[in-house]
Amino acid sequence: MTVTVLPTGVSPADVHAVARSTERVTLAPSTLDAMATSRDIVDRIERDGRPVYGVSTGFGALANTFIEPARRAELQHALIRSHAAGVGAPMPREVVRAMMLLRVRSLALGRSGVRPLVAQALVDLLNHDITPWVPEHGSLGASGDLAPLAHCALVLLGEGWVLDKSGSRLDGGEALHRAGLRPIELSSKEGLALINGTDGMLGMLLLAIEDAGHLFTMADVTAALAIEAMLGTDRPFLPELHAIRPHPGQAVSAANIHRLLQDSGVMDSHRNDMVHAVQDAYSMRCAPQVAGAARDTLGFATSVADRELASVVDNPVVLPDGRVESTGNFHGAPLGFAADFLAIAAAEVGAIAERRVDRLLDVCRSRDLPAFLTPDPGVNSGLMIAQYTAAGIVAENRRLASPASVDSVPTSGMQEDHVSMGWAAAVKLRRVLDNLTSLLAVELLAGVRGLQLRAPLTPSPAGRLAIAAVERFAGAPGPDVFLAPVLEQARATVTGRDLREAIERELGPLL
Repeated sequence: MTVTVLPTGVSPADVHAVARSTERVTLAPSTLDAMATSRDIVDRIERDGRPVYGVSTGFGALANTFIEPARRAELQHALIRSHAAGVGAPMPREVVRAMMLLRVRSLALGRSGVRPLVAQALVDLLNHDITPWVPEHGSLGASGDLAPLAHCALVLLGEGWVLDKSGSRLDGGEALHRAGLRPIELSSKEGLALINGTDGMLGMLLLAIEDAGHLFTMADVTAALAIEAMLGTDRPFLPELHAIRPHPGQAVSAANIHRLLQDSGVMDSHRNDMVHAVQDAYSMRCAPQVAGAARDTLGFATSVADRELASVVDNPVVLPDGRVESTGNFHGAPLGFAADFLAIAAAEVGAIAERRVDRLLDVCRSRDLPAFLTPDPGVNSGLMIAQYTAAGIVAENRRLASPASVDSVPTSGMQEDHVSMGWAAAVKLRRVLDNLTSLLAVELLAGVRGLQLRAPLTPSPAGRLAIAAVERFAGAPGPDVFLAPVLEQARATVTGRDLREAIERELGPLL
């Protein structure tokens, strides 16, 4: 596919396609017209000699410093060089590509006063698969993601660094030369327009939203496997019990788990057993309440991201009536709050999964499963240390769930005296979701092991499909094996779509 950037912007699906699938990008003719119109307004301001922030003045605390016309192009180049001041490891390619597309989107809305060639230069980087080297540290989410975007913009000038396919650093000018591209010369306002936006944090939030949506569904799958393996009951997941507490995410999660537990010989084996526990533990019975609340949090984050995706985020902005006005729309608070909230929710989805794993491994609570899910405990440790790993990850996620967005540090001579930390919130959200993947991988492996050890009882259709998927790389219960590669394969099974799609072909769509 080709993603066409319109004057109305792009969709989340467009961002995912360009960030993760290297789809081509093109600017619609109407987009070029919108940018040209706003540029005419900036050119008139230049001719009139009016003082306008970022056009004829310095930046930040230097906003009252007038810049002579002959030095305004120099000002824009100096801005990019000075603001490309990040440090640390490079951000992943998908984040940088999402960020560049979103900056193109912002310029395409026709409120930034840049020439079309500036947006086209970013498009050329995307289409030639040139990924600027953007260090992890540098953005405070104030005036947007200044340093990360400056590292992208510097490559347009034939400077800076590029992340090559091997993960090493390449000179930006050399990368342009190899691709047959030439550096651009910036005019007034254009340097500022390239860096004054929330594109980095928005890009990370959009990617995280896609990942979280899949992981929350897989959390229902792994929860159902664990509940089935522990001889839990499916009664707490009946729809009438969730209709009386009408949180939408909770109802969806409960419906998923209930459906996943049907047609199970394991469940039928104890359905009418009077000795069976009247109530299961919270980690089993309350799975929909936790995962469902996370789904509702995801819905909130999605609405924030959708609004931001339709927003003009720049400073100053060029209005259709010819005014150029300063604005605070670059402040990342909405995105920082959403990322922090989603990180809290995802951390709890992982925490309750680890509690089910611990219960499965504990011979005192697992309802007759062997200790640590090994048929020969003592000589073999089974999944004992996999649970240690999960516990350590839960602890890290709790630290990461501490909100970044409350930690403002003033900068720029107190001109930027409250910052959002939205970039930091989005970075740690991605780490929490990666950790959640590992926690669900451990639960997937433990749930499957438990069902295997319930033989000859027949598991649910979802359980049979999960056993088939996991047996390909983990085999049947037996002597201890090198577990790290098994957990890596389990992670790939959680993040991939094959198991989920196989279950959905059997049971219908999971929400």
